[in-house]
Amino acid sequence: MTIINSINDFHQLTGLPDPHHPLISIVNVADMHLEYVNTWKQFALNFYCISLKRNVATKVKYGQQYYDYDKGLMTFIAPRQVQSLDVNTPEELKSAQGNGLTLLIHPDFLYGHPLATNINNYKFFSYAVNEALHLSDREEKNIVAIFEKINEEHQHIDSHTQDIILSQVGLMLNYSKRFYERQFITRKTASHDLLSKMELLLNRHFDNEETLKSGLPTVDYVAGSLNVSAHYLSDMLRSVTGQSAQQHIHDKLIEKAKEYLSTTGLSVAEIAYQLGFEYPQSFNKLFKKKVLISPLEFRQTFN
Repeated sequence: MTIINSINDFHQLTGLPDPHHPLISIVNVADMHLEYVNTWKQFALNFYCISLKRNVATKVKYGQQYYDYDKGLMTFIAPRQVQSLDVNTPEELKSAQGNGLTLLIHPDFLYGHPLATNINNYKFFSYAVNEALHLSDREEKNIVAIFEKINEEHQHIDSHTQDIILSQVGLMLNYSKRFYERQFITRKTASHDLLSKMELLLNRHFDNEETLKSGLPTVDYVAGSLNVSAHYLSDMLRSVTGQSAQQHIHDKLIEKAKEYLSTTGLSVAEIAYQLGFEYPQSFNKLFKKKVLISPLEFRQTFN
């Protein structure tokens, strides 16, 4: 895998002139000249990459459905996240590039600014590329205006440059957060389909003794089984149900625990192991937190 450490290295690899600033750059995607080399088969950037693209000759899978790049589409890549371009010819590489704008920001540029810490709160940096943000024409105009403001500012470096640019970056991220929430709402069909598949997956997991031997299902396991990222799954579920993926897993677990407690003679420890807990104390603690009484007290309500 190729690690692209600096923004200057990225410019050289893509045939662009040297950046105006070593830690931040705005790139016109159409100006890039990607050579058909192994670099793009698997690579990672050591800086943030926010892109707004159009006319990419491919499709993006959103949830369980495919959507064309018929509108502006944004992706958010954090440092050291592995990327790959699934292309087999120079022509495919060129058509996969599309056109648009890309903002590159090295983490060092954030130091001393609140965004250095706050940027971790924007979970869409952990979304997979196939969970990209689709923009309406009006939304795209808002984002392009911010790109243009950053581009104008980063060409004139002075003591105010960092604060002005990062205030614009923060504005872009807050708009993106709003637009993602809108996307969850407007694509309810895809969201509910994903929720239904998650429910089915968890039911099968807790009904299968062999599966339970692998332990409690994690958010990463569920998300991977549904072909979405963990952060995307939790954010989508919150928009539809108000609960995270972890809360859904716990609710399903408690539902199954209640079934065992009310219909079998298994001890609480046996039920804990049956559900995938390594220690019965952990099961007791979670059950009491969720139900407000202990497993034994719950069982006694049926006697």
